[in-house]
Amino acid sequence: MEKNIKHLDIYELCKQNGVKMTSQRETIAGVINNSKDHPDVEKIYERANKKNNKISLATVYRTVKLFEDAKVIIKHEFKFGEEKARYESVTKWEHNHLIDVISGDVVEFQNPGFEKLSKKIADKMGYKVIGYKLELFGLKEACKKIK
Repeated sequence: MEKNIKHLDIYELCKQNGVKMTSQRETIAGVINNSKDHPDVEKIYERANKKNNKISLATVYRTVKLFEDAKVIIKHEFKFGEEKARYESVTKWEHNHLIDVISGDVVEFQNPGFEKLSKKIADKMGYKVIGYKLELFGLKEACKKIK
C-alpha cells in the first residue's frame, strides 16, 4: 500500500453514522482495518474467529453487508479468473489497484494524471466526474515468461 493512501477507521465511521457496534462487529472491523491485503469474507472470518471463536461465518457475512451498506467499507470484485469479492475500509483519497494475476496480491496506487485526464474527458462530453475505478491486472517482472 502506498503510504499516502489513508484508510479510515471503520469503528469510528460506524460510531459517527449511528451503527451499533457489538463486540463481534468491533472484532470484524478491527480485522478489516488492520488488513493490508484486501481480504475476502472467508479470510476475514478466519482472522476474526482466531480473536473471538464465537464469531461465525454467517456473522461475518451479515456484518460485511452492514458495513458495506453503511459505506464504511468498499467491496471490490476484481474480475480476473474466479476471484471472490474483497474488502477494504473507505479511504480519504481516490486510489487504484494493480492485481497480480498469479498471486492475487493487490497493490494500491494513486495516479493524479489519470484523475485529471478523466475529468478532462468528462468535461469535454458535458459531464462531471463523481468517481472512477481503475484496475490493472499484471504479472511481476520475473513472470514475464508466462504468456
